Amino acid sequence: MADKIVGIRFRKAGKVYYFDPAGIDLEINDYVIVETSRGRELGRVVIAPRQVLANEATGPLKPVMHKAEPDDVKRAKELEEKAEEALIECGKMIGELQLPMKLLSAEYNLNGGRLTFLFSAEERVDFRELVRRLTKQFKVKVELRQVGTRDEAKLIGGFGRCGRPLCCMSFISEFDPVSIRMAKDQDLPLNPMKISGVCGRLMCCLAYESEQYRAMKEKLPKVGQQVSTSMGEATVVGSNPLKETVLVELESEATVELPLSEVSY
Repeated sequence: MADKIVGIRFRKAGKVYYFDPAGIDLEINDYVIVETSRGRELGRVVIAPRQVLANEATGPLKPVMHKAEPDDVKRAKELEEKAEEALIECGKMIGELQLPMKLLSAEYNLNGGRLTFLFSAEERVDFRELVRRLTKQFKVKVELRQVGTRDEAKLIGGFGRCGRPLCCMSFISEFDPVSIRMAKDQDLPLNPMKISGVCGRLMCCLAYESEQYRAMKEKLPKVGQQVSTSMGEATVVGSNPLKETVLVELESEATVELPLSEVSY
């Protein structure tokens, strides 16, 4: 039932995870304590129980333990600062071991017993010695996790070609597939430098209007198609989906842009 599920996020624009509210009265932006695979963590409610359908969750749900107390929030802030210090120390060890990896972030779970480092690398890295040193240094369970280029951009942040903060760090919680076909549908230049984001992959925003362009193009005649106009027979040489106009070449070899309503095919 809808009142048995609550959506919780652990970081800004991060993936939403579903939990059983366990009868606790929760509202959006409430901080809660939950048990995850990494131990106890502080999360923020982003989808209230009444807003989620039960079929959106798969498998048994873990219950929300309780609403976060001021001490829990304070503890989380202290661990964030502690994680920054751990990040610096880990960076020094990576340099000493000359490992080909780029350190991105560090994070403790709420009880401070588990320390997770995220990093990127062009290939697999043997970091067993690094884990041994980190475990000895911090005396907690240490996990190193390699992430891809899109996740790296999401963690580091930055600005896109539009001049705005990256979508992935602002509001995209999960990455959807983006294809070169989407750029073609929008008649964008297929120059990788112009349609790739700071991560080096195709820009996520190519998917935003893809369906709309595809639907608009279905109304228009295809390039090379023969059509009739008030000026005679013509051949389609282009189109503008947004304006709903067709660019045609007349028998006189003149090129004219006409509204779709003035073209028969």
